[in-house]
Amino acid sequence: MFRGQLFQNRRPSPYRIYAKDSNAALELSMHLKEILAAKRSRDLVIVCIGSDRSTGDSLGPLIGTKLQENLASHYKVYGTLAKPVHAVNLQETLDEINATYYEPLILAIDACLGRSTSVGYVCLGEGPLRPGTAVKKQLPAVGDFHMTGIVNVGGFMEMMVLQNTRLSVVVEMADVMSDSIVRATKEIESSRKKFTWPTLPSSKSQ
Repeated sequence: MFRGQLFQNRRPSPYRIYAKDSNAALELSMHLKEILAAKRSRDLVIVCIGSDRSTGDSLGPLIGTKLQENLASHYKVYGTLAKPVHAVNLQETLDEINATYYEPLILAIDACLGRSTSVGYVCLGEGPLRPGTAVKKQLPAVGDFHMTGIVNVGGFMEMMVLQNTRLSVVVEMADVMSDSIVRATKEIESSRKKFTWPTLPSSKSQ
């Protein structure tokens, strides 16, 4: 969980879309595909950060579970409802990823607190995120790029706000975000396949 207003000024503004928009998953997948296409040679590792013990902070584990259920072979998922990635095991998880993969492309996913007018928006941006800043925790930066969902309002009693976030908001955002990832990665994987000439039927000799 991090505070949505903490993006560096030198970093390009992240792409934002409202999760309730009818084409939210499709449009988000198109922007995600642009990022993946430029770095398709690297193994994609998705780190979904959060805890199943807090409604607002369960966005990441929900997405991780949905992605894992998709059984895709072209990405690896860390952080699910059964095995969440959170403050206690984040560094251990990053160490495992770096020991397993050579220069992996890491997509970090987390819930986010922001302004009241931004609740329900999904953000996709370049660069890492720093989970835990909204609740004053010092955790390592994660990701080559990130996707976050603004689940509630930040600025006061963040832990209480997270625990009182509506589950319907989190589930709806998790559906959109996981769907966009599945769409984008499938298209990237399809484009990797080599073109094969169709086999023509052999003509019978006269």
